[in-house]
Amino acid sequence: MQDTAPHIASLPDQHSIADWIRLEQASGVGCRTANLLLAAFGSPSSIFRAGHAALAAHVPAAQAAALCAPVTPELERQIEMTLAWLCEPHHHLVTQHDADYPQDLRHIPDPPLLLYIKGRRELLRAPMIAVVGSRNASTQGKANAEGFAEALSHAGLCVVSGMALGIDTAAHEGALRRAGSTIAVIGTGPDRIYPARNRALAHRIAEQGCIVSEYALGMPPVANNFPRRNRIISGMAAGVLVVEAAAQSGSLITAQMAAEQGREVFALPGSIHSALAKGCHQLIREGAHLVETVDEVLAAMQVSPLARQLARPACSAGNDALLTALGHGPVEPDALLDSLGADAGWLAGELLALELAGQLERLHDGRVQRVVRST
Repeated sequence: MQDTAPHIASLPDQHSIADWIRLEQASGVGCRTANLLLAAFGSPSSIFRAGHAALAAHVPAAQAAALCAPVTPELERQIEMTLAWLCEPHHHLVTQHDADYPQDLRHIPDPPLLLYIKGRRELLRAPMIAVVGSRNASTQGKANAEGFAEALSHAGLCVVSGMALGIDTAAHEGALRRAGSTIAVIGTGPDRIYPARNRALAHRIAEQGCIVSEYALGMPPVANNFPRRNRIISGMAAGVLVVEAAAQSGSLITAQMAAEQGREVFALPGSIHSALAKGCHQLIREGAHLVETVDEVLAAMQVSPLARQLARPACSAGNDALLTALGHGPVEPDALLDSLGADAGWLAGELLALELAGQLERLHDGRVQRVVRST
């Protein structure tokens, strides 16, 4: 493959990136097979060097042949287009081998090989909760989603959703108002915006939050992509909150995936006369947490085995430095960022850990204050 411009040639690890894209695009090779091969051979480049016989010991002959096939002109153009896209500010490609790849997502049955990122990459390391629901949401449902998302973001959780109309849009809007911010997992290529009505919201998320896609540049909004991207929404988060959902809602798929992945599932109850409450009531009957307040969500997250990472021991070196920076009076989170030289994702997680441990409180004006208990 020939480099098409000096700025592409100057990208680090461009050959490694090309191998990851080649593996992701290999004909007939899905996520599960690719992950099996990565476990066997260690890296995409090792897979492509292995040869047909070695590959055929792990996968069917047709897949081994596809992996041994030369790079096509179409794939070469895709790789070059991606390398050029990565030269743009705040565009990233995160592979499973990168430290920023969300840890919880690694452990689902079919984690994506690649994540195309637009925006604040550091949010991938923040503690996350998903907020999802109906596209045809009621006015009250959208208000609930916006209010819960804002409060969860204020508590230091990054709110994950799918940028669909209705509940997803309201959740992103609410989360953007606070420091935890938001991640939109989309079902198109990272260079596409769907639905078009959310164009302005997508730009705000790319600036203040993060847009994530497993799909290559140019991928249009294909119907099958959206249920599949739901496994990423649930897989990145420690819990999923369903705000409104009809009996056959796609949000129930996300909740089911969350339960299968060992995540906490929360549902807001509604009127027995509302079709948009049927799905939430079904989830509650099946064991989801019935929640009416954000505090109930945070309390459940505190005791969740998966979310215990949110309450890391306060005696860690990182928390010692943070406790010193907090002092004993109210302080703005932005001032903590400046004094510690830390990134926002790390700080959001540490503040939430201290809050869940009872060592920190959040004030109504957005400031935080250390809690010192008498002995």
